[in-house]
Amino acid sequence: MLSYAIEPPNKEEYPMTVYVYSEEDADFVEKNKVLALWPSELQYLPFEKLDTLDPAKVTHWLVTGWVKEIKKVLHLAYEHNISVGIIATPKQKELIRTLSLPSNIEDAITLALHPSEKKLDILSCNDTIVLQEVVIGDAPPLDHFDTVLKGKTFLDRIKLFWLTLRKVKQLKHTRVKITDAKENVMEVSAVGMVGIEYNNATFAAKLLASKLSANDGKLLLVILSPTSIMQYVGYLFQSLVSYITPKSLPNSVGYIVSSEITIESETPISVRIDSTETEKVPVKLKVVPEVLALSVGEKFWEKQNSVQSTKDSIKIEHLPSDKENAEYLADKIPLFTHASQDQYTALFTNLREEGKLNSVYITLLILSTMIATFGLFINSSSVVIGAMLLAPLMQPIVSVSMGVLRQDSSLQLNGAKSIFWGTLAVLLTAASIAMFTPIDRVTSEMAGRLSPTILDLFVAIVSGVAAAYVKSNDKILGSLAGVAIAVALVPPISVAGIGLGWGDWHMFMMAFLLFITNLVGIVLAAAFTFMLLGFSPLHVAKKGILTWFFIVFLVAIPLYSAFSQMKEDIKIQKTLANLSFTLKEHTVRLTHIKLIHRPKNDEIFCEVISSGILSTKEKKILKEAILKSIDKEAEVIVTFRYKL
Repeated sequence: MLSYAIEPPNKEEYPMTVYVYSEEDADFVEKNKVLALWPSELQYLPFEKLDTLDPAKVTHWLVTGWVKEIKKVLHLAYEHNISVGIIATPKQKELIRTLSLPSNIEDAITLALHPSEKKLDILSCNDTIVLQEVVIGDAPPLDHFDTVLKGKTFLDRIKLFWLTLRKVKQLKHTRVKITDAKENVMEVSAVGMVGIEYNNATFAAKLLASKLSANDGKLLLVILSPTSIMQYVGYLFQSLVSYITPKSLPNSVGYIVSSEITIESETPISVRIDSTETEKVPVKLKVVPEVLALSVGEKFWEKQNSVQSTKDSIKIEHLPSDKENAEYLADKIPLFTHASQDQYTALFTNLREEGKLNSVYITLLILSTMIATFGLFINSSSVVIGAMLLAPLMQPIVSVSMGVLRQDSSLQLNGAKSIFWGTLAVLLTAASIAMFTPIDRVTSEMAGRLSPTILDLFVAIVSGVAAAYVKSNDKILGSLAGVAIAVALVPPISVAGIGLGWGDWHMFMMAFLLFITNLVGIVLAAAFTFMLLGFSPLHVAKKGILTWFFIVFLVAIPLYSAFSQMKEDIKIQKTLANLSFTLKEHTVRLTHIKLIHRPKNDEIFCEVISSGILSTKEKKILKEAILKSIDKEAEVIVTFRYKL
């Protein structure tokens, strides 16, 4: 059992340096005996005869062997307050890098022979010394040494990433109770933990290097607790493929810094100490500060955090800790995050209320429609934006998306009723205003909602993602107003209503297509986002997601056609804008080119800037030149302007 070191022996009476080595490393030791570095009082001792030596007579230990054998000597050195130096073999790359030992054998022997004046902390696991790390459960890649990436090409890193990822199915969460030195009791659900005392070149140490020091009396317990495969993949990719160490702690990782940590679990969990010794929980990790005089390289101390803190540090509040999450994750890690029962209950209660049809909802829609319609007539974008903020139409749409996701018929039906009656109220209100308003011109605010393209669908999809994310997080609920402005649900229905009032079916159909585009895009994107946030398992969500994906695909067909038409119009505008004609005595050029698509024939509106008044023949030549340059039939309507 580890205990505080006793008084050192009288080293003048027993001056002795002992080199203990493994039988398997006998050839390595014999080969190096010829070097003129060894002191005259050096004694060689195989591990088999270690029990025959009185440790009190030793003034300095040297050791070569397996980690398990090295730790026997470290234990003796610690108990009797004797310095120790490790001479690692070339194959012990992790040990060499961990302790920053020289790779040149002569330099390594010189360092090992020199007793260290600076002492290290000792970490123990159930009273067994931990030289490099203790792993509880499975924690890839936190328990890996970063030497696995040394000399690897990008393709090799990708292969290693996939090999590690394939093991994710074997990872299972276990609910554990953790008690620190201050008797703080914490419960978390985790797949694995890594305990380390100093920067040992593992991925755990690399991630939290600022929390590590070899003589601060603290150990670091890094906890791996991914709540979804997607979350885990993000950190795994950063670790094994990217050359950049994450600056912030990944969502799947937490940590505890303390001088003593006890880990308990009702379920058996394997424990690996320095990759060789195996135990089971419960385990007690404990640090005894500054008691081991171990000869290490200068770079070892450079890697340690120079700013030491006497305070414990804990960051596990983002890890799953409730019983429900632990039970859900115990079977296997899901593809997407699972929302907690509290999150689920709060959101569903809210969406059920917002999806219901009521007088307040209809009143607000009618008022917002009146504002939007008058804003469209007076061509004021600020008035139209005000109407967007007032309109509550986004609420039942988000409710429908959750109903689609969860296959909840009542949520879908209530939301659909609210959308239907709300849309009808907007159409009738806008149509009534249009019929009794003595204005029959299409303003730019109206025209902007008469040419929906695939780009509008992309806006709706992004807005749906934003709406779902905002609704699932009370802290940013105020941002929903910004989403409503971005997607603009009421203005296109108002334009469609104006088209009804004027009897313009083309205007009605194009504006209503924009509304349908926004509706289906939001429902699909919001449902998919809710699934990613863990509000429904994939097997339940799949049917609704696929159904609405098909609906969105059908809506996208005319939108893509309109987008292609828009690209063609832009091409025509650029072609005509670059034209310059010489018609007998006059030169002309075109500006302010605009294309209007009519059911029977397209129209080209433009201004013609001429050096003089054109004759009828010149006008005919100009029209023919315009149509020839764009290679299509159309009506050309021009406004003439003359240079003075």
